[in-house]
Amino acid sequence: MQEQRQLLRSLSLTEISFYGIGTIVGAGIYVLLGKVVNESGMATPAAFLLSVIIAGFSAYSYAQMSRRFPNSAGEAVYIFEGLKSNHLSALTGFAISVSGIVSAATLTSGFTGYFSFFSALPQWTIITLLVVTLTTLACWGVKQSVIMAVLTTLIEIGGLLLVVIVSGDEIAHQEIPWGEFVPVFDQAHLTFVVSGAFLAFFAFIGFEDMVNLAEEVKNPERNLPLGIAIALVTTGLLYGAVAITALVTLPLAELSNSQAPLALLIEYNSNIPVEIMAVISMIAIINGALIQIIMVSRVLYGMAKRNIAPSLLGSVNPKTRTPITATLITGTLVVIFALWLPITTLAKTTSSLILVVFTLVNLSLLVLNCREKNWGIPGLLAPTIGALLCISFLGFQVWN
Repeated sequence: MQEQRQLLRSLSLTEISFYGIGTIVGAGIYVLLGKVVNESGMATPAAFLLSVIIAGFSAYSYAQMSRRFPNSAGEAVYIFEGLKSNHLSALTGFAISVSGIVSAATLTSGFTGYFSFFSALPQWTIITLLVVTLTTLACWGVKQSVIMAVLTTLIEIGGLLLVVIVSGDEIAHQEIPWGEFVPVFDQAHLTFVVSGAFLAFFAFIGFEDMVNLAEEVKNPERNLPLGIAIALVTTGLLYGAVAITALVTLPLAELSNSQAPLALLIEYNSNIPVEIMAVISMIAIINGALIQIIMVSRVLYGMAKRNIAPSLLGSVNPKTRTPITATLITGTLVVIFALWLPITTLAKTTSSLILVVFTLVNLSLLVLNCREKNWGIPGLLAPTIGALLCISFLGFQVWN
């Protein structure tokens, strides 16, 4: 009976890597490119670069902690092991759960912009039907959900490559203004860059979702750190290519105001029906939202196992081997947030919560390394820089 209540360890390095790539890509470039351009203008590549640097230091801390503590409710476990505080651990677990719920709500809100190419259904109807479908799939089983995530991630990557390829002729006939991508180093310009980077940061979160599937990954001590690195490097390169392509080939005003920026790229730079890109974008968003729902349910499950969340959330269905109660609660909250708040507010709220969690994870690794007398430069310098970057980034946004 006890065996039936354990999560199924079935995910390979390839599957967990695609899981991470899928949630990062689905969360960002398909939904928020126009919003970032609206904040940073031609300095958008610099905004994305700043975001990936900040995310990269925290990804290092996540990789190190996931190797030591391959458990569900990853962040809550890391902070307990590093800072030895049940209260901070519980608050972190709930913070990462709320951020995942708000992130899924952001994606489902973004879905309606692309769905409008095909239907004039009310926004609330589209959001509700989408979340009900994804919650049902998440209840069905993690293997089925991640297989779908792998397939849809391949489509997402194909969509981004399609945008770059079909824009090749247009780019070839223009001179890429590399100098304009570098921001002027004064307060006004840097404010625009950091403001855009705060939104762009949302486009890089997702690797932290991977650690919450630790109990369902084969050989997690090896595969989780590798998967995190693969996901972040792959998405960083894709984002850079797409952002530069968009800035070179589209009028800045139209790009910054677009609710479906990649569909706009296809429309301007090719004869391919724009509906094809809309479909690819919707698939990407669906994948990202599904992964967030799975992640949050696993965080709540892991917290319940450690007695820092209601025990009801820790129940695993013996047939599906999934935490159905936690999944249903997650889906319900996603619908509420998606219908309640605008997309930019949702994205900024998610980024703020994640930055707080990243700060605590970096500090936990730093304290743990000091406790274990790991005085090497990476062991001390990387988490210190990661924590300072997160605090500075969050503080700038609050001040701004």
